[in-house]
Amino acid sequence: MLPLQPASAAGKINHFLERFIPITTPLAILVGFLFPDFFIFFRPLVMFLFGLMTFSGALKLKASELGAAIRSPVPILIFFISAHVLMPVIALFVSSLFFINTDVVAGFVLLFAGPTAVSGFIWVSILKGDMALCLTLILLDTLLAPLVVPGTISILMGAKISMEGGGIAFSLLLMIVIPTIIGVSVNEISKGKIPSVICPYFDPAAKICLMFVIATNASIIAPVINIADPLVWQTAILTVALTFTGFILVNIASIAGRCREQKNISLVIAGGLRNNSAIMTIAVAFFPEAAVLPTLMSIIIQQSVAAVMGKFLKKSRRSAEEYQEL
Repeated sequence: MLPLQPASAAGKINHFLERFIPITTPLAILVGFLFPDFFIFFRPLVMFLFGLMTFSGALKLKASELGAAIRSPVPILIFFISAHVLMPVIALFVSSLFFINTDVVAGFVLLFAGPTAVSGFIWVSILKGDMALCLTLILLDTLLAPLVVPGTISILMGAKISMEGGGIAFSLLLMIVIPTIIGVSVNEISKGKIPSVICPYFDPAAKICLMFVIATNASIIAPVINIADPLVWQTAILTVALTFTGFILVNIASIAGRCREQKNISLVIAGGLRNNSAIMTIAVAFFPEAAVLPTLMSIIIQQSVAAVMGKFLKKSRRSAEEYQEL
């Protein structure tokens, strides 16, 4: 039996890590909480590790794919209105009803103001959605994040919370925007040749970096988070409810906008998922400890919620196909 080639072995590792994302991400939080003294040493590397993760995802993006999607702007408008206008407002209103603590409320607004997750194209690929639209939404949302995130927090929270808008924007530039521009440029200039060579190795490395970033961020807040505190469990329950709301809201808006099935899948996934690792890094660096709680809970449950929504979308597709056959 011939030994596996390095690229093939790396691909198998990547497939394994993708399959178990709903398990590995909360496990990384647990490890960070259990061994804070070890992971705290990685804190200076968080920005670099996150940039590497973003670069890995950006290698698959093509600026040329923006053209077709932008010529049909309705889905893009649906995405931004649902994900970046309605959901932050809903998060502010609902969390204000449940919590007196303005730091926790700010954490919910930050969570739903954050950019969509680069991992969304994995789900869209699995569900056979519109990949070009998904990649376009990821690219646009990523590039606009330094303006959207601090702007949304400032407009909705105002003077209720102290925030370094410039620092947040600069961190998002370093972690997301610049690596994205470099990754897309490498893909475009090499016409996909360089990504085809290095992506088999970068993809699993990026997912390992993700676990280190999550564990390191968890280790930073571990000393001040009390699992027995009712605030933690209340935050967890509301995070689950609002995460489902985000997916459902985009789905309703997409149906109202008469988006076709493939575009609907891309909109629901991109609109429902959030780049939790980036948001948590921002929360840890620029917000009080309590503001980190919603994103911490989102990391634990988001991929599981996405899996449930994926099954719902598949079931809806089968029902539509059966109806057409009648």
